[in-house]
Amino acid sequence: MIPLRRKGPVLTRPQASTSKQRLALAVCDFLSTSLTDGTLPADDKDSIDVAIQCIAESFKVDPADRAAVSEAVGDQNLLKIYGVYEKLRNTTKPVGGPSSASAAPPPGEGAPTEEQKKEAESLKSKGNAAMAQKDYPSAIDLYTRALALYPGNAIFLSNRAAAHSAAKDHESAKADAEAAVAVDPAYTKAWSRLGLAKFALGDAKGSMEAYKKGIEYEGNGGSDAMKKGFETARRRVDELEQDEATATEATRAAGTGTPSLGDLAGMFGGGGAGRGAGPGGVPDLSSIMSNPMFASMAQNLMSNPDLMSNLMSNPRLREMANQFGGGGMPDLSALMSDPNIADM
Repeated sequence: MIPLRRKGPVLTRPQASTSKQRLALAVCDFLSTSLTDGTLPADDKDSIDVAIQCIAESFKVDPADRAAVSEAVGDQNLLKIYGVYEKLRNTTKPVGGPSSASAAPPPGEGAPTEEQKKEAESLKSKGNAAMAQKDYPSAIDLYTRALALYPGNAIFLSNRAAAHSAAKDHESAKADAEAAVAVDPAYTKAWSRLGLAKFALGDAKGSMEAYKKGIEYEGNGGSDAMKKGFETARRRVDELEQDEATATEATRAAGTGTPSLGDLAGMFGGGGAGRGAGPGGVPDLSSIMSNPMFASMAQNLMSNPDLMSNLMSNPRLREMANQFGGGGMPDLSALMSDPNIADM
């Protein structure tokens, strides 16, 4: 058995030199990451460690060699790589058309022949013509057939993304655009179409990031169209953040706001705690709070903002407050015995 690097001295091994060895390292990395990111329960650790050790010994690789793992997967990981494969696989599925034979994938697993490429280009041109006529279903079908002959072509994927967007199928547009930028990040039209699809789906931040990538790949500050898309998405992000901040502040105010004695005084037509008694004014606060019933009511109101809000919006109490405001404060004992107050 070939010992793995765990505890003790480090054993030097040659880095993975074949595609199968690099794939074995990617599998080991995926299994190890699945334990640390919570995908697999900690109870499975022993079983996963055994699986990693068996793969490493069989392919003569060292999963603990981070340089070798980095060489195998780059800045990706097996899950991301497989995700791109799934998107590319789905893009070659025909969506229906006049000829199932012409939509069938080319035989074998090699690159398309020159004849297949030529036919695919012809289908793309027909798809472009259909787009010009706003016949989006036909355009989508033609691009799909072109992709069946020439799978993973970033231009065909990007064109079909544009057709999906025009047909208001923004989810499909997003999937095609993501596959296109995965195949060829330098094809900037795909970034623009990804930005448009994400914006239409309500992902303003993702849209802004897609346009930013497009600007970076275009260089020289980006094209006017790409910059316009970025600014539109950025403004929407700012609006959403402002709305969120406003809502948060309103929620905080509603949850922590406590009515003051001035608020209570205003309910009865008074002008504030610091004013003396008189027509339309508020009596001495010490006199008010010496009344046990009023003190109890004030305490309940100040400890319950919702109750205070409901009380302030009660039309019967508002009517009473207006009357008091015109003729001064009534006798407290008479006020507290008023049946309207008792009901509320």
